[in-house]
Amino acid sequence: MSVDGADVWHKRLGWAFGLIASDPAERAATLVRLADAERSIQDALDRYNKTWRRRYSLRRQAARRNYLDALRCSLPGGLWDRPAGSDIGTWPGLPYVLLFLEWEARYPQEWTRHAKEWGTKEHLIRDVAVAHHDETARTKLVELIETVVQRPYRCKDREYVRVARAVDSDDLRGRLETASRSDNPWACRHAGYVLWLLNHPEVPNMRHVWRIWLVASSE
Repeated sequence: MSVDGADVWHKRLGWAFGLIASDPAERAATLVRLADAERSIQDALDRYNKTWRRRYSLRRQAARRNYLDALRCSLPGGLWDRPAGSDIGTWPGLPYVLLFLEWEARYPQEWTRHAKEWGTKEHLIRDVAVAHHDETARTKLVELIETVVQRPYRCKDREYVRVARAVDSDDLRGRLETASRSDNPWACRHAGYVLWLLNHPEVPNMRHVWRIWLVASSE
């Protein structure tokens, strides 16, 4: 269970912000570091697994600690130990959750090659779908929604409707309106659908609702 402060998080994962850098060279260097972190995780896991073949409980405990420490220094493993019941809005790991989601939104192919975790993506999107974020986090979430609605659908993108409903604002609606009137066919459909759901909070966000809306909007 992680109770580490922001300084500890930065020491472990501050380098990971290079994953969303606009400079391809910086992203490439950060991906190399991520690969090194993943190798460390695998090595630590292998050592931990080997302790189960012997009756060395102290070595097993130490190997387990080493494995968990390695996980905390990578993504998405470092995001898996939020204390149960803690407030996502005040959790020091929140900036790295937003980083992980922004990475998938802006550089989906790199994310897929190096950190594909659809279940983690879904879980994290649901976690951040709350209304009491500070202004910095709300702005980042609005930008994420704007990015996602302008691209072809990817696994679990539908979960962003939860976030849109949680951070609904004039700013978000304005961005969605602009996207819905763009020359991007997917943005027109997706942004229009999200706007419609914002105007109809009683309607569940389900596949058959999406299909019905598509038919109705094309008439």
